[in-house]
Amino acid sequence: MDIPMINPRATQMDAEVLSNKRLGSYHHIVLAVNELAGYARPGNFVAISVGGPGSAMVLRRAFAIYRASMRADGIGIMELVVAPHGNGSRWLADRAPGEKVNIVAPLGTAFGIPTEPVRAMLVGGGYGSAPLFALAETLKSRGCRVDMVLGASTAAKIYAPLEGKRSVNSMTITTDDGTAGIQGRVSDVIPGLIELNQTEIIYSCGPMAMLSAITDIANRYGTMHQCSVEESMACGIGVCMTCVLPVEGSDGIVRMVRTCIEGPVMDGSKVTWNKSREVPEGVWGK
Repeated sequence: MDIPMINPRATQMDAEVLSNKRLGSYHHIVLAVNELAGYARPGNFVAISVGGPGSAMVLRRAFAIYRASMRADGIGIMELVVAPHGNGSRWLADRAPGEKVNIVAPLGTAFGIPTEPVRAMLVGGGYGSAPLFALAETLKSRGCRVDMVLGASTAAKIYAPLEGKRSVNSMTITTDDGTAGIQGRVSDVIPGLIELNQTEIIYSCGPMAMLSAITDIANRYGTMHQCSVEESMACGIGVCMTCVLPVEGSDGIVRMVRTCIEGPVMDGSKVTWNKSREVPEGVWGK
């Protein structure tokens, strides 16, 4: 079996914070990354050193890349959506324009883009929807029909619904408490949308339980499902082995693979969605 290596375009650099704006429950942060902007693809992520010199937070934090592009003035930028929950993400959310953060990017696998127009559904949970916006734009540019479903516990945690609406053919919003869109979960509306729009492929990003539920639906309808898994990554470069998941390979054997290297984008039908987080029976080497 071939052993995948770190993204060959990955580079470590000090990136200047160009802007940091609070948007509802999240922070939208823009970094100056020079030519790295041209290498990032929807689904890639960035590993950021947090806490500053002398901090006890020695591990980097992984964040999905929201967008990467070249500005009209020639500056390459990388946009992130940060939910300030833990110490590391709160430190990043506090960075002011002009400060620098050390990053390694782009890392991980990207979403596969079809060579011909298809009917696609993009499903995001909370701020996990961030990498789907650039994907939607890429798919639309290829002539694809794009339907988007955004879900969260409450309206305040739906990220940029109006922006998403501009990039897709249809937008469906669900919230657990009913404060926006349809009350319920994304898995409640996906079957009907697959039938209505004749969906051929689903792209998703969000909590693991959501990805598991979408996989079940996709399997039932015979629909392809590419998902960006949210497994914790301590190093982001394949060294520490803390982000492993049981995934079936092309040879039919289930192995524990690193989501930071073989992922985060994976074929949902190949992942063993083990809620207990234990290594299941039948995995190679057990």
